[in-house]
Order: sequence, then structure tokens, then C-alpha cells
Amino acid sequence: MSMKRLRVLVLVCSTRPNALGPTVGTWLTTALAPTARTLDVDLASVAIGDLHLPFLDEEEHPARGVYQHEHTRRWSETVTGADGFIVVTPEYNYGMPATLKNALDYLSAEWAWKPVGFVSYGNTSADTRAVQHAKQVTSTLRLVSVGSTVALRIAEAHRQGVFQPAAHHVQAAVDMLEELVRAGHALAPLRDLNGDGATPGPLPGSYVRCLRPDDGPHVTVLQRCCWVDEAIANDTLRLPALRETPDQVQAWLAEWHTTGLWHAGRLLGMIRTIRRGGALHIGRLAVAPDLRGRGLGRWLLHTAETRHQGCDHLLLTTGTGSVRNLAFYQKQGYAPLPAANSGEVSLRKDLTS
Repeated sequence: MSMKRLRVLVLVCSTRPNALGPTVGTWLTTALAPTARTLDVDLASVAIGDLHLPFLDEEEHPARGVYQHEHTRRWSETVTGADGFIVVTPEYNYGMPATLKNALDYLSAEWAWKPVGFVSYGNTSADTRAVQHAKQVTSTLRLVSVGSTVALRIAEAHRQGVFQPAAHHVQAAVDMLEELVRAGHALAPLRDLNGDGATPGPLPGSYVRCLRPDDGPHVTVLQRCCWVDEAIANDTLRLPALRETPDQVQAWLAEWHTTGLWHAGRLLGMIRTIRRGGALHIGRLAVAPDLRGRGLGRWLLHTAETRHQGCDHLLLTTGTGSVRNLAFYQKQGYAPLPAANSGEVSLRKDLTS
């Protein structure tokens, strides 16, 4: 399960002058603001008309992700940065607006494995037919529609000439956001696997990607699990990996290049590297305790060692009482250096040209 703060875009589709869409979008974001704060969600409203997207004018198929025009690149960046969507749409002739269809058609992978909810507004049908039409397209793009929706009949939503939907509409919107957030967290592993830089890992279904500061909570949990044995072996709890706060973890994740091994949203292992002078410093090699003995530590270490370009040796450190660690590293070609700290052993591996 993802621990990341989600970003949800509210897409206002109508571009007609004096259309009701912006009013509905403002009502929605205002009504959802307290729930969004509780759920740790960022809501951002985007009017499709403000994107200035002409009818699809890219030569390459969107699935290739090769964009010639700046308006497409901006739209791609906006959608890539979102974890889910709420579409605010009217109905035109039993279907969704051409503006929405066009915006969807511009992109491909950017939409995949993100949840989408719908708010429709109209007359007799509350324009729910537009939602059914849109779902045919969004499902093809691997967007995942949530079951909760908001359907507003314009006559019922106006009170004394003011757009003011009833309390049950607000509750429907809250239910939709809550479901969308649950789906957004659950789908995060599929978004990761589909994202740039993810590569297959050594276990079936696992994948590897660079860890980011927003992965700090996962890293904190993994460290707490993995450094208990180190603390026992060295008879001390004064180990940084056991004492760091999530904020401190996020700080070094921004500085170090850290590789994470994942499966179904669970961080199974990690290792970090940084170049200093002629040395590649390697640290925080960790494998979940229940997966030890399967070669994952060795695999992660060898992966880190491939980033040695521009370095003539590798350096890493472990506790003096960590007998298993010392034996493992020496088997991988590392030699202990003279002790500079009574509680630690530094090991070096020279690189051949």
C-alpha cells in the first residue's frame, strides 16, 4: 500500500462561454476541502479550456510518448504528476464533450493505473450518459473508474438562483473521493511498474526503481526491521538507521542515489551510493528479514557496484560485531581497512580498469 500523499486533478471539461462547469468545479473543490485535508490529498482544479489543446495534432501515436508540440508536453507533465482524477462533465447529445475526448486522446501511458471519478451535471438525466460514454474511453486507457459518482440535476441544485447542491450531493462527493483515494493507493504499485525507470527485479513480479524522498516512510519501516540484528550483534542502539526520523530519511534520499527493490507496493530491499572523490561509497544495504538467504543482498550490491564510473575503488562500512556482514562483504571482494572507529569496520574494493 502506498504511503505517498496523492495529487488529484479536478478536470473541468466544458469550454462554452458562461458554462456551468467552472461553478460546479468550484463547488466540488470547496465541498471536498475538509475531506482532502483529512485524507492527505492535494486537490488541483484544471480547466481543459485553459490547456489550449487543438484537436489532436501529434504525428506519432500517443502510445510512443514522442511529442512534437509544447502544448502536448505540458499536458503530459500535468497528467504524469497526478495520482487520480475527478472529471466534471456535462452531456452533449448523449455523449461526453469533444474537449474531454480530445484531452484523453492526446496521451496514453500517463493515464495508466490511476483512478478516476465522475461528477456530471445536467437536466433530466443529470447527464449521466456522458459518464457512461467516457468510461468506455477511460477504461481503454487503463484508467480505473470508481463506483461512486455525483449526478447533479441543475434545477434541483439551484436554490433561489444560487448553485447550492444539497447535503446528499456533498456526501456523494465525499464518498467518491474516499473511494478514489483508496484506489489510488492500491494502484500505486502498478503505476510504479508502468513508470519511467522501473526495471524487472530478481524475484517474479518484482521491480527496481530509484527511491525518492516521498518513499521515506517505506525506507524508515525497512530500516527499523533490518537493523535490529545489527544492534544486537554490536550491543548498541545508537545506529543511525534505527534512530532517523522520516524527515531525516527524506533528506538523505534527496542526496544519495538509492535503489529500491519492490513487489506489490512493498519495499523488499534497498542500497544507496554516492561518489566522493575517487570512491563510490555504498551503504544501507537492507533486505527484509523474511527474504534473507535468497541472494537479494548480493544482487543489490552488484547493482550498486555498476555505478562506479569515474571511481577507482568502492567503500562501505559495517559494525565490528557484524560477523555475518563482514564475511559476506569479504566474499564479494572487499578487504577490511585499519580500524579508525572502535565500533565500525570500513571495507574497500579496488576496481580494475
